[in-house]
Amino acid sequence: MELARQRLDKWLCVARVVKTRSAAARLVEDGYVRVNGARQVNPAKVVGVGDVLTVALERHVRVLRVLGTAERRGPFREASLLFEDAARADGPASP
Repeated sequence: MELARQRLDKWLCVARVVKTRSAAARLVEDGYVRVNGARQVNPAKVVGVGDVLTVALERHVRVLRVLGTAERRGPFREASLLFEDAARADGPASP
């Protein structure tokens, strides 16, 4: 079942941006995530379709537009449908 909105830390995990939800929460708490340009420190921040996330990872920065949410963490093919990578011109992430 697709949800309209979801906690930021859970979305980062189910979209496979990070490996675990605790790692996602730590990333947010440490100030490495922006939602629509505003720095976030609360992992419970709610995100939804259309929001733009800027995530500073260890080796690069990802800019992702939220296209959907999911209840559980699934395979990469399912997760790649949840976002559009702004750095890519061809739309949703490819495998």
